[in-house]
Amino acid sequence: MSNTVHTTAATRRLQAWEWFLIGVLLVIVVANSIVSPQYLALSNQINLFQLSIEKVIVALVMTFIIINAEIDLSVGSMMGLAACAFGWLFQAGVPVPLAIVIVLAIGVAGGALNGFFITRIGLPSLVVTLATLIGFRGLARVLVEDRGIGEFPEWFDALGQKGFLGPVPFALLAFALLFLILYVVLQKSGFGRKTYVIGTNRDVAEFAGIDTARHKLILFTASGAIAAFAGLLYAARVGAVRGDVALGFELDIITIVLLGGVSIFGGTGSLLGTLLAILIVLNLRNGMALLNITGHIQTGVIGVLLIASVLAPRVNIKAWLPPRTSKTAETTE
Repeated sequence: MSNTVHTTAATRRLQAWEWFLIGVLLVIVVANSIVSPQYLALSNQINLFQLSIEKVIVALVMTFIIINAEIDLSVGSMMGLAACAFGWLFQAGVPVPLAIVIVLAIGVAGGALNGFFITRIGLPSLVVTLATLIGFRGLARVLVEDRGIGEFPEWFDALGQKGFLGPVPFALLAFALLFLILYVVLQKSGFGRKTYVIGTNRDVAEFAGIDTARHKLILFTASGAIAAFAGLLYAARVGAVRGDVALGFELDIITIVLLGGVSIFGGTGSLLGTLLAILIVLNLRNGMALLNITGHIQTGVIGVLLIASVLAPRVNIKAWLPPRTSKTAETTE
């Protein structure tokens, strides 16, 4: 009974937060459209997504990870490793299609490695993924050293730089398709329900017969695979790779997910909230860029959003209200 009440209350808070995000997004859109008449142009809206498409793709799977009461700090480094591995394989003469398959396999292996240490060895995901954050980044730097590798085939660069369906690039279509698939999985399937149950209380989930270790292994393997896919998209968009590819991306990704209403303690959140947070962050960055605000200030603003997204759900509004007097209590009675 108490778990049901807690779940209902958490759902109400999440819905209220999502409505708040919608309001914030509308304010940002109106302000940006006033600042620049080019803001609402289709080319600007596509460019808005295209410049951060790798982050928002990984944010979708990160939503599952955090709802499951875990964290994956290695996604940025995996993106960098995937991009550098692709560049190294290409330079070694490996055909591009085969190189793509190998890179995706590296992502699966890296994610499964995280999952193994978390589920079989019993180490905290924070510790494991912090270690692989360093390890994956180090391996990426070993592969390319201080060099930049580029001059990929034109058809590969076109995937990240040109329209694939009209003016819409391939990466944006991939994001839309992935969002729809993962939305159905999280909100409409048994796998999604298990994700919430495990994140709320792992002991209860195991008592109910859910194989929590297998579930977490699947999530971390998927996280590695999607991060590797995002790394390939980054290589295609930029047209070159270096050892510092996607450096620090994991912080922006986690910020987006938490801003979307996903609880850092697990068990609460939705992909709709993550989508709203994506739109807010991208439009906010775009608006600040239109005002010629530097990248450092933009990062500071996003940092403030991260703090607010963590604190806001935990603020007890009743504590700020004046205490009820005995007279008020008698009137109520």
